[in-house]
Amino acid sequence: MTIADIKKNAETKMGKSLEAFKGELHKIRTGRAHPGILDQVHVEYYGSMVPLSQVANLTLLDARTISVQPWEKGMGAKIEKAIRESDLGLNPAAQGDLLRVPMPPLTEERRKELTKVVRHAGEECKVAVRNLRRDANEHLKKLLKDKLVTEDDERRAQDEVQKLTDRVVAEIDRLVHAKEGEILAV
Repeated sequence: MTIADIKKNAETKMGKSLEAFKGELHKIRTGRAHPGILDQVHVEYYGSMVPLSQVANLTLLDARTISVQPWEKGMGAKIEKAIRESDLGLNPAAQGDLLRVPMPPLTEERRKELTKVVRHAGEECKVAVRNLRRDANEHLKKLLKDKLVTEDDERRAQDEVQKLTDRVVAEIDRLVHAKEGEILAV
């Protein structure tokens, strides 16, 4: 493994951590309706648990209401039950085959709780990125120990890995700040 491989590997993994964090932020609701909020809801379908998006069409009716249209008759009750039992605090209303999922307005207390959840997720992502930095630095030290690179090259590579880490951590902070602003906006 060369220095370039180690840096490329660290950059790729940090990018994946950042993408996973962005996905996590999309699941946190802000008071506005977004079909992605229901991504974590799973429904029992012919004996197995499948994501809601695989058994129904999810669309927005307006800024505060998600429409769930099951593809098969008889799935409406199962979908309604799955949404109610999820930890999202949503209460769907059936209208024939169509389910309307209104987004309740967030209370000030709930908004503050959600900002804590966002900060916690941001910290977890930063820890993951720092662990990747540590792993990359250990690989670099191993190359130095095996005398495959010079001390100067190893030091330069560690500095570049640190700059990459700083850049990713700054992006995480930016995302956390933006999401907090979104949540606290009334």
